[in-house]
Amino acid sequence: MQAQQQERYTTTAIVLHWLIAVLIVGAFTLGLVMTDMPGFSPTKLRYYSWHKWAGVTVLLLAALRLLWRLKNRPPALSAAMPAWQRGAAHGLHHLLYVLLFAVPLSGYFYTLASGFPVVYFGLFQLPVLIAKDPALAETLKGVHYWLNMLLAALVALHVLAALKHQLIDRDGTMRRMLPGRSH
Repeated sequence: MQAQQQERYTTTAIVLHWLIAVLIVGAFTLGLVMTDMPGFSPTKLRYYSWHKWAGVTVLLLAALRLLWRLKNRPPALSAAMPAWQRGAAHGLHHLLYVLLFAVPLSGYFYTLASGFPVVYFGLFQLPVLIAKDPALAETLKGVHYWLNMLLAALVALHVLAALKHQLIDRDGTMRRMLPGRSH
């Protein structure tokens, strides 16, 4: 199929999308590395701090992105796209938005239930909303892990769908979110 010229996302939406994407990949990778490190070391503690900072930043940027999206409608999907694909795309985007909030919040509450405050960039302590609770911490640890695995799977599906549209369908869908000018 010949590439079609489609409306692009706003620059703000594109910047927020890619910042959040990079932070998610970084936080996820850091989470896997840090939890695999034995014992406690300055490096492991530093990785935990960076992981928390990335999570809080994702949460803040996701809130900005959601507010932006509520005020700025995204470009419509191609009318040539089958209805089931449009429905799947909308459903996937909704799930991704839910997880952009659920993953960092589950990590935040897991940290608090474990008895540790979250100090953003080592400067600002976030509110301690729940007391230390080892049983709750154990539950939230599992919730945080599985929400992350679900997020990773959905991000992979999102990337595969974008690549399908770019490489197979050649319908211009992916170009709408790429940085730079559209030609």
